[in-house]
Amino acid sequence: MAQAQAKPSPLTELCSALPSLPMRLQEVGRFVAANDYDATTRSMRELASVAGADPASFTRLAKAIGYSGWDELRAALTEARRPPQASPFSGRAKGRRAGPNADVTLVNEKLEAEAAGLARISSNAIADAARALHSAGRIWITGFRSCRSVAELLTYQLRLFRPAAVQLVGGSGPVDLDHGAFRADDAVVVIGFVPYTTISVETARAAHAAGATLIAIADSISAPMAEGADHLLLFEAATSPGFFPSLTGAIAIAQSLAAVTFTLGGAAAKRRLEETEDRLAEMSQYFVEKG
Repeated sequence: MAQAQAKPSPLTELCSALPSLPMRLQEVGRFVAANDYDATTRSMRELASVAGADPASFTRLAKAIGYSGWDELRAALTEARRPPQASPFSGRAKGRRAGPNADVTLVNEKLEAEAAGLARISSNAIADAARALHSAGRIWITGFRSCRSVAELLTYQLRLFRPAAVQLVGGSGPVDLDHGAFRADDAVVVIGFVPYTTISVETARAAHAAGATLIAIADSISAPMAEGADHLLLFEAATSPGFFPSLTGAIAIAQSLAAVTFTLGGAAAKRRLEETEDRLAEMSQYFVEKG
């Protein structure tokens, strides 16, 4: 029995189709092929601006190579970048390089990849999401496993100036009780990267059911916990060398969200932050060198 042929990658499909496309679509296709990460993380309008093309040309390109539209092609490009689900961490591990400077080389490569990923984060998207946090009656934040640290960081920073309005999902009791407490005027922040935790998806769905504003900090537009999000903040997790995906972008987004939300809070946020600092000083939370 003949073995089924593996479906070619979307980039292979694109490159194979280029010679038969009109000249303008060839130019857009070559741009997508050379910037496939940007194609998965930036809006069609942003891509068109960088490429010097009409946004609709990306839709025409996708249809010309057999996709229903740009969203379907972008989802295929995103899926092609994922590490194998069976071994998401060990599958990323590379053989140890030989040589006296191998470790330094790895560090340099990782730092360069992290810097490049940070440069591709959308500042406009973060500012829009921060406005939603500022307007929300309450803010719920969730991240599980390795993303718990990012969720705790964002919770801590926001609580410095909004102490009564910010809560970590599952921080003080069963997660399902927090899900049941979501309201329409709340904002729910869900943080994750592949492989996605089941509970992060359930949290996003609970936010939808309550009519709350959903803010997803994720590695992909097709992340299941980002489906239907009001605000999608994308970070690069998988292209940095090393066995474990990178959280650098997620941390940068979290800290930027806190900074902009504080600024939007104006004098009231500044006053609450000062009150928090005074209380911490009274409780001697920080070490002071005695003379």
